[in-house]
Amino acid sequence: MANIDNLTPFTTENQPANRGRKKGSLNRSTVLKKWLSVRTTVKNPVTKKDEKMTVEDTVILALINEARKGNVQAIKEVQDTIYGKIADKQELTGANGGPVETRIILPKLDDN
Repeated sequence: MANIDNLTPFTTENQPANRGRKKGSLNRSTVLKKWLSVRTTVKNPVTKKDEKMTVEDTVILALINEARKGNVQAIKEVQDTIYGKIADKQELTGANGGPVETRIILPKLDDN
């Protein structure tokens, strides 16, 4: 149990200021978008010539290259991006949109 003599009421004076990220600092998404938009020279895997591309383009080309090699995760990522993810949720409805009627049939037990 707490000792009454050690308890102090809450005040902002005796608490450190914890206000999250500093004002003006960028969040992770903003920094990532900045670096993905940087242009760099890379060899185009199709034409085999040096081209200026964004880092985002090179990442996407690497993903496509992995999918072409048979990487199942890469194939799934490409398909989900193009066609959308398949919904996992399935809803069952009975007649006229009502609840599904279920019956449980139990086997007869012998009296022996």
